Amino acid sequence: MELKLKPISKNGIAAAITKVHHYRSLNEPEEAESICNDILAAQPGHQVALRLYGLSITDQLSGQPADRYQEAEKAFQGLADRYERLYYLGILYERRAKAQLRSGHAPHTLLVLFEEAMNYFEQAERIRPPDNDESLLRWNRCVRLLQSRPEFHVEREVRAFEGGDYPPTGRHHS
Repeated sequence: MELKLKPISKNGIAAAITKVHHYRSLNEPEEAESICNDILAAQPGHQVALRLYGLSITDQLSGQPADRYQEAEKAFQGLADRYERLYYLGILYERRAKAQLRSGHAPHTLLVLFEEAMNYFEQAERIRPPDNDESLLRWNRCVRLLQSRPEFHVEREVRAFEGGDYPPTGRHHS
């Protein structure tokens, strides 16, 4: 048997997108990613497939060097809509930070990633469609996560002190 990929039809793309959503909801991102590859082979630049491809990769982030951040970033950079591009790049950085947090990375590297995510969410907020609060919701989640972890408070105070902006909150901690 020859191991050769079989192309899907353009008429089958809508059903394939449904399958991608299904496999992501089942926490089977590798299957979802594979289907996205089939869709993108049939119709390069397909916007929904690019978005779902990037999300499927971020679903697999583990905080290890083998994580494929650049692939997800390239997919999100391929989104034509500026709001979506900014929002999903924020998702990438947020998920990257969370994956590295779970794997025990140092707070100073994570804080930079969370700040990058929040920067993208803030840019997306400025151009968001009416009544679309998803960038605000993601921003708030980042803030709550940073507020809930003492190591981020210490890291922010160290950075503020090194930058000459101490005390950062107007009070000094002993």
